[in-house]
Amino acid sequence: MTPRTRRTGRTGRPPRLSQEAILTAAERILDEDGPEQLSMRRLAQELSSTAMALYHHVRDKDELLLLLLERHAQQFPRPELPAEPRERLIAASQVLHDILSECPWIVEVLASDDLMAVSALWIVENMIDAAIECGLSPEEAVYTYRVIWYYTAGELTIRVNRERHHAGFERPPHRDKAFAALTPENFPRLASLAGQWDEITTRDTHRQGLVAIVDGLLSRTGTPREAA
Repeated sequence: MTPRTRRTGRTGRPPRLSQEAILTAAERILDEDGPEQLSMRRLAQELSSTAMALYHHVRDKDELLLLLLERHAQQFPRPELPAEPRERLIAASQVLHDILSECPWIVEVLASDDLMAVSALWIVENMIDAAIECGLSPEEAVYTYRVIWYYTAGELTIRVNRERHHAGFERPPHRDKAFAALTPENFPRLASLAGQWDEITTRDTHRQGLVAIVDGLLSRTGTPREAA
């Protein structure tokens, strides 16, 4: 790696700032380090600029995140959803998962329950509308959406955190050692599954869980179920 030369002072004109350049640099920080590490000061350093200069293009960190959420939502293709309401609810929920899985930092931002991308609300609209067509009340439909959101956000958060934590590990995770030490006398079920635990718990079972949740939430309406 070529060592960086130490700057003794800025020469020439400062780099040209634009909102697009700021958003691109901010997304790079989010992808690599997550929302907690994004600040206007860190972003200014990334762009060889000053925080004050950034405020000519974005008001604050919240506006920056909103712009990024909107940009990502607008780039994602809007698929045609099934007409049958249960299938539409499942399909829209899967789209929600697919958008979030592409940019895990979005889950962390949305978890504040404050910021949102208006351009992505068509997904929520379809989920709630489909739930109502399945026989749920508007209040029950919102609850259904929230349960699916919690499931999706939780599944993605655990997956991303696991991948980050285990990246570059040269030793077995503590969990594996703990499971290996379980005795059949005290933990008969867990001890019998210890050798399979990692393989079972890292499978991609999102859609299987999603279908089970949807059918469970709709079970009180008497809506006929079909195999997903």
